[in-house]
Formats: sequence, structure tokens, C-alpha cells
Amino acid sequence: MASTKMIDIRRGMVLNMNGTLFYCLDRDLNTPGNWRAILYLKLKNMTTGSITDERVHPDDKVDVVYLDTKDYSYSYKDGEDFVFVDKETFEPVTLSNDMVGDMMKYLRENDDVKITFYDGKALSMELPQTVTLKVIETEPSIKGATAAAQTKAATLETGLVIQVPSFITQGELVEVQTEDGKYLKRSKEGK
Repeated sequence: MASTKMIDIRRGMVLNMNGTLFYCLDRDLNTPGNWRAILYLKLKNMTTGSITDERVHPDDKVDVVYLDTKDYSYSYKDGEDFVFVDKETFEPVTLSNDMVGDMMKYLRENDDVKITFYDGKALSMELPQTVTLKVIETEPSIKGATAAAQTKAATLETGLVIQVPSFITQGELVEVQTEDGKYLKRSKEGK
């Protein structure tokens, strides 16, 4: 942690303000003629996810925090918690259901994620942009169906239910966007 002037804050920096971590989303320095300069910061609370606008003096001091992000792979579920293993050191870390929530619907055993730490404590988990999952249940495909025609519900191996084109059949692998749970395409992995 390093102390710096507010004027030196840039997008992407993490600040420790009164014991709470904030991610800087945007900044705007306003210098109205011969008046005092004012710095406007758009900050995201890293604990709650809420976004706030702060107005600060550019010469005020703030602590800049450096986070550590590591590659992990999902190992197993332990009661209500989930265990991930560091890909380099093989040390396990346990994340609560509150932290990972619905993200687990995109993960199978040994799938990769990035976990961000501050002061040895896990702050957040980030999924890859897309994942490949197997369709375990869906209605039979319709002969002559095209990609643009219609969609149907499909249950994937993790329990996630998404809309897929009507030509997708049970047992196929599909790519899914983790940001919004949308079907992208058939996967070539299984062929």
C-alpha cells in the first residue's frame, strides 16, 4: 500500500478509503478559472459492488492498494463452500457460496478461474469469457431447423438452463458466454 495524492489517481487503481476498497472507474479534474481545482471520482465498492461518485481535493492523500490476481482451477464443493487450487503452488483456497453464487453454474471440475486477493484475503473471482458445456437435456431437434428459426431450453451439465437453437441435440457441447449466459455456438471440442 502506497500513499499518493488524489490528483495521481487513474482509472483501474484500487484505493483504500477509510478501510474500504474502491476501484476507480473514472476520474474528471475540474479547474474552474481562479477557483480551487476539484477532482470527481467514480468509484466501485469492491465489497458491495455499489458505485458512488466522490468529489475530492486533488492535493488530498489516499492509499493506493495493489491486488494480487492468481490462476486457480475449481476442485470440489465442500458443504456450502467451494475449493479452488492454485495452478502453480497447488495450495487450496475456499470461497463461500456468497462470493461465487451463480458463477458456479458455469464451472466444472478443473475449470480455470482468476481469483483476486488483497492482504491474503480473497476479494473476487473472475470467470473466463466463454465456457464449453455439455447439453444433458433438451427437446429433440426439429428436421430442417435453421439457426435463426427458433430456440428451445437446454439444461447443461452444471445445471445451467439456457436457450439454444432448435438444431442442438442432447450430448452436444456448446459454448456459452459467462457474462449473460447466452449460447454462442456449437463447440468443436467434442468432435
